[in-house]
Amino acid sequence: MVVDVFEVLLARNAWEKRKWSQLVGISKNMVDPTTGKYDSLIHIGPGNIRSNSRELVDLKTVKDENLISGKFHFDKGDIIYGKINPQLAKYTIAPAEGLSSADTYVLKPKSGIERLFLYYTLGTNRFFKYTVSVSQRTGMPKINRDELNAYSLIIAPSLFEQKRIGLFLRKTDDLIAATQDKLSFLKKMKMFFLQQIFPTKNHDVPQIRFDGFTDVWSHYKLGSLMRIDKEQEVKKELLTDIQKGFYVLAMRTFSMDGYIDHSKPYWLNHLDNVSDDKFLLPREFAILDADMDANLPKIGRVLLNASSEKYLLAAHVRKIQVKSGNDPIFIYALMRGNSVHERLKLEANGSISKRLLDKNVYKQSILVPNRSEQSKIGRLFFLLETTITLHQQKIQMLKQVKKSCLQNLFI
Repeated sequence: MVVDVFEVLLARNAWEKRKWSQLVGISKNMVDPTTGKYDSLIHIGPGNIRSNSRELVDLKTVKDENLISGKFHFDKGDIIYGKINPQLAKYTIAPAEGLSSADTYVLKPKSGIERLFLYYTLGTNRFFKYTVSVSQRTGMPKINRDELNAYSLIIAPSLFEQKRIGLFLRKTDDLIAATQDKLSFLKKMKMFFLQQIFPTKNHDVPQIRFDGFTDVWSHYKLGSLMRIDKEQEVKKELLTDIQKGFYVLAMRTFSMDGYIDHSKPYWLNHLDNVSDDKFLLPREFAILDADMDANLPKIGRVLLNASSEKYLLAAHVRKIQVKSGNDPIFIYALMRGNSVHERLKLEANGSISKRLLDKNVYKQSILVPNRSEQSKIGRLFFLLETTITLHQQKIQMLKQVKKSCLQNLFI
């Protein structure tokens, strides 16, 4: 069934305020898991539920968990809600019959409320703020049954409207999950090619090659293929979280797998305190090498036309210029490969805040093919990374759609 959000909005009538206790039952069916009767059932605890997601991880059977204390019994379709630390927003729909931790509530919708509508109500700002506010007490934050029963739900009086809203949001969740699966597959594929194409200390030649290429790869120093530009950097004290002006590439902007994490931006509102604009990156291909953060170099790049804005470089982020005669995307992929990446990690200096010195980058000895094979390999990684970036952007867009719906489809 295709759900049209506009149809849902048009169907809205006056919503009603109802007490939680009138619409939702909180199960008291606690059982002994040691009897053997429940051994084959799944066990769900707060640790198995991802925050703000219905996703379940590391599920095991009651027998495998070797449970000894009382647990709540639930049926397929029941809603499991983590009552400890409500700010973590841990809730899910049971995929099958099982037992849940005493640190959870098993919620069963009564007459007057649709299951999916209740489930997505748990993700609204109104419910989140209430549960956090009443759980703040000494010791471990926790929401009790009386506090939940005192909550007032604002619901659509029509079960049809509730169902349509719930189905729309579930389809959005399904699309997010499917896109996330594709993204994970693409990242694994990229890692496979990084491991197979670029020689390591155990293999002096690539394990796979494109058809038609048989020439031996030649030894070079990284310094003969690229240079690290010493351009002006934007100082941290000039940066802001306000989204205005120029987007700044900073250490926290890079994810560990080399992509720009747009959920953690820095911005520079004006250029009054900067003597010139040499640190401005044009809206085109550029490799950026971030200094050491913890124990791993962050090496990322800006995709072609990835943004309508120009980028700035914050302190400790350096631009790499690939010298003429070499393919830039190949050089970037080579630096992301396990062999070079591991060596760069070992070259970092400093006991606490590690730094990767330019001279230690330049001296790395690597194997490089001719320009034609470089271009072929670079094209492969360009297509992989472009597709990965598009999937990341799609996930962020879908999450924004869901967030907006939770704010606007619910009162």
